[in-house]
Amino acid sequence: MKRLKKILIVDGYNVINAWEELKELADEKLEYAREKLNYQISEYAQYSGYHTIIVYDAYKVKDSRAREEKIKNLEIVFTKENETADTYIERYLTQLGPKKFLDITVATDDLSEQQVVIGKGGNRISTRQLYIEVSNINTKIEEKVQKTKVNKKNSLSEFLSEDIAELLEDMRKQELQ
Repeated sequence: MKRLKKILIVDGYNVINAWEELKELADEKLEYAREKLNYQISEYAQYSGYHTIIVYDAYKVKDSRAREEKIKNLEIVFTKENETADTYIERYLTQLGPKKFLDITVATDDLSEQQVVIGKGGNRISTRQLYIEVSNINTKIEEKVQKTKVNKKNSLSEFLSEDIAELLEDMRKQELQ
């Protein structure tokens, strides 16, 4: 039986403007906010099994050309001049069509876009819901890292040959006498 492929499409600027931390970063420098979102969504996607596309629109950027970048399980799309993220997402969903083995979720707060997504057979998630899911996964990842650190003692005996370990043990015993 064919496995369900999970695809998450994120309206990048919609999320940046909705997540307080990213919004503050964007006020300082938009590129920083994009990089942070890309990193957070990449971690989330890797942990949750999504193939993810983050769409940044160039709607108001003069002479912008469409471009795509791929980093592991993450595609980053910059739309061409006068193309919104919504337009790109709708076209992408139309091109995919109704496929039996696809589970497509779109993250946006744009209500009209959410309706289009549902109409094309996709699922929608609000930016707030996505934030909660990303935060929960980050917590799980951090717990795993901490658990790994605790379980890993790094004792000297793990790195010493048997001869050296015996020599050190003899020295320790002599010191105690």
